[in-house]
Amino acid sequence: MGELTDKAKGYANEAAGNAKQAIGKATDNQELQAKGIAQEAKGEAQKAAGAVKGALGDKI
Repeated sequence: MGELTDKAKGYANEAAGNAKQAIGKATDNQELQAKGIAQEAKGEAQKAAGAVKGALGDKI
């Protein structure tokens, strides 16, 4: 995947993760909160990967 694809997927995963966390808190669903935290972390990692690819010119 390219830089922009990684970053876009990262932002989408972060948003979905934040939504899951909020719904989990509102409904007192700890499992959903945990899934949201994991998905947000995945999004952060994807954004970081996109940034690295951008710095290296998509050569990785």
